[in-house]
Amino acid sequence: MTATPALRSLLLEGLPGIRHAFFTRKGGVSKGLYESLNVGRGSGDQAETVEENRRRITAWFGAEPTALRTVYQTHSAIAQVAGVAWTGPPEGDALVTATPGLVCGAMSADCAPVLIADPAARVVASVHAGWRGALGGVVASAVATMQTLGARPERMVAAVGPCIGPESYEVGLDFLERFLAAEPANARFFRPGAHDDKRLFDLPAYVLRRLTEAGVNEAEWIGRDTCADEAWFFSNRRAVLRGEPDYGRLLSTIMLTP
Repeated sequence: MTATPALRSLLLEGLPGIRHAFFTRKGGVSKGLYESLNVGRGSGDQAETVEENRRRITAWFGAEPTALRTVYQTHSAIAQVAGVAWTGPPEGDALVTATPGLVCGAMSADCAPVLIADPAARVVASVHAGWRGALGGVVASAVATMQTLGARPERMVAAVGPCIGPESYEVGLDFLERFLAAEPANARFFRPGAHDDKRLFDLPAYVLRRLTEAGVNEAEWIGRDTCADEAWFFSNRRAVLRGEPDYGRLLSTIMLTP
């Protein structure tokens, strides 16, 4: 079996009782546009290869495939709680658990995956934060849901995984206006683009700001621009620019050790 490489956060790596991984596109069995670790059941990839890729991810944690929990992501601010009982993926963009052995995952392909942990309360969360979800409050929703299970923001540690970087995320003025209407200070996350009607948006910096606003002061972006680094990451933006019909999905995961 091909090894399944994963990236990790130095902040999360040192936490007791927590395991996490930001998986790349490497180490799977998918072919073509989806080469090779595509986990997107909603993609056009073959179902059996997607399931094998997801099995490889749970095996990395020493867990069975049934331990993996993901939600049906809709760019919302909805946070769900994962327990042992699981009837299928509910709608949401954040997943919280206090159950050891469950692997909580967030799928992405340019959006920012966020992993959060309170090791004292033994509560973790995986978050899918695209610009809509980040602006709409998905980070605060995840933190608030963690608090219902006994976690406290001042004890939380968070890492933003590989996502589209500030040099690759060019947007129009209507996009800028959405953020300024929500908060004029959001102007700090935009720089001039290639033309007067374009701006470059710093998604990871914005997500880190949302973590700070939610009370999480210990957080980092681990780096890596998904759009710019084709060898390691899938990218929706890159696929659109090339006119490709589809793209693979990455998975970022966190687990409480049993």
